[in-house]
Amino acid sequence: MIVRIMGEGQVRLADSHLTELNKLDDILLTEIQNGDVPAFRQTLQALLAKVRELGDPLPDDSLEPSELILPAEDATLEEVRDLLSDDGLIPG
Repeated sequence: MIVRIMGEGQVRLADSHLTELNKLDDILLTEIQNGDVPAFRQTLQALLAKVRELGDPLPDDSLEPSELILPAEDATLEEVRDLLSDDGLIPG
């Protein structure tokens, strides 16, 4: 799967990593619902760091269709809330 982190670029990520990422996504969703900005910030950074760690960066000039789009690390709680679906940022 191709994942875009807004403002950074794209990474190729194996579908097998989605379970691990969904755990962080579930925590993030709860923090957003509770309006816990410090915890939200920490979990968003952890989620993006995990995507960077597990994914293989695509070249900057590569523009493949992204199957998943994640917010930038400095996104606000409100901006991320607008990106959420019922499943959070990561489906499943």
